[in-house]
Amino acid sequence: MITPANSSHYSIQTRLVISFSILLFVFLGLTGVVLDRAFRNSIEAGASERLQVQIYLLLAAAEFSDDEFYFLEDLREPRFNQLNSGLYGFISRPSLGELWRSDSAEVFSLADSQVLRQSVLVGENQFSKTMGENSEEYFVLSYGVLWENGISEYNFTVMENAAGYYSEILNFRTNLWSWLGGVAFLLLLIQFFLMRWGLSPLHRMARDLKQIETGEKNQLAGNYPQELQGVTKNLNVLIGTERKQQERYRTTMGDLAHSLKTPLAVIAGIMQTLSVTKEESIEQLGVVEEQLGRMNQIVSYQLQRAVQSNQRSALAKQVPVKPVVEKVLNALAKVYKDKSVSVATQLDSKALFHGDERDLLEVLGNVLDNAFKYGRGEVRISIDSESAEFQGLEIVIEDNGYGISEQKHEFVLQRGARADTLVQGQGIGLAVVTDIVSSYDGTIVVGFSELRGAKITMLFASPSQT
Repeated sequence: MITPANSSHYSIQTRLVISFSILLFVFLGLTGVVLDRAFRNSIEAGASERLQVQIYLLLAAAEFSDDEFYFLEDLREPRFNQLNSGLYGFISRPSLGELWRSDSAEVFSLADSQVLRQSVLVGENQFSKTMGENSEEYFVLSYGVLWENGISEYNFTVMENAAGYYSEILNFRTNLWSWLGGVAFLLLLIQFFLMRWGLSPLHRMARDLKQIETGEKNQLAGNYPQELQGVTKNLNVLIGTERKQQERYRTTMGDLAHSLKTPLAVIAGIMQTLSVTKEESIEQLGVVEEQLGRMNQIVSYQLQRAVQSNQRSALAKQVPVKPVVEKVLNALAKVYKDKSVSVATQLDSKALFHGDERDLLEVLGNVLDNAFKYGRGEVRISIDSESAEFQGLEIVIEDNGYGISEQKHEFVLQRGARADTLVQGQGIGLAVVTDIVSSYDGTIVVGFSELRGAKITMLFASPSQT
């Protein structure tokens, strides 16, 4: 018996085979029962019709005189004249019982003597089954007759041994279940091959995933059925995400090692030439402290880059942007309370970010922090979705500071630019933002604002567009 505890061990193919087999056997079983019942009813109906013909033969040959029935000629059915032939004829009255019986019934006895005393309406048939004293079953047909005098009513009854009919039913039943068994086996065989063909795309996907794991393939490729295309697309996204993350780790660790070389070399040189005089020592220790600060900044930045998650996948959440913007602005208003920064907002309440809320906080926090820090008291932020120019999320942050020189626009957006080579001020924060935006296949553009400061535009395409 399949239970919830062990059902998970069955493959999809096994589950489908079991389900189809149960359905097939139930269907064929019910079909067999219905056909068997229909054939049995047909046999009994045929027996009733044949017995009706025998009654008509008795009526045609019967004569009644002096309270007795007699026949002017031999009955056309020879079995009526043959002892224990299996076909027996009777004439009776409900009040008197048996009045006449055929030669075949001379030594025949009924287990139920009341069969011949049943009241049958004139012109109507009554079909039933009864047992003889030999424990054999008989078909019985009684016919109500009003004799020629218009007064006397009689029952003409014919009985026939049912063994021959049941033998025919048994043969039919044997052939029926043999054919149904053969059909079931054939259908199961066909089902097996159809199941293998139907599930072959899943087997092919499993092989492709194994090849991706071993490095033989980069992604799931080829023509998959429509039902699996969404799965393959999401799997390719997840595979790409994982590879980007691994590449991020490798790049970050390389950048970190390279960035630390110079400060370490400076410190090593200072430690080798450290002067014994107090004044020179203080000056040299100041340089060491400066280099240690740079190293701390570099490590913080590179580690931050390394842990940034790539959430661009079919599993990404939908994060309302407006509450996140308001949260960041409230926090910055407290930090830069003394600057009295004026903030103008144009926020689309329906705008959604498809990803991790922490990444959105990181992006908005870095860019807005730069705007508050390096602006001269005026910041403008606009959030739009599904605009005429762009189908997706558009975030624009502007300030009235000194901006970023045009020569540095492209440089600060270079993915993987080292912390020690970025521009002063907005460099590190903007590089982190660039990494996050790029991980979502988004676009970031640096420009000049109408406020005469920096203008940072970030574009995130909607999932349906990617």
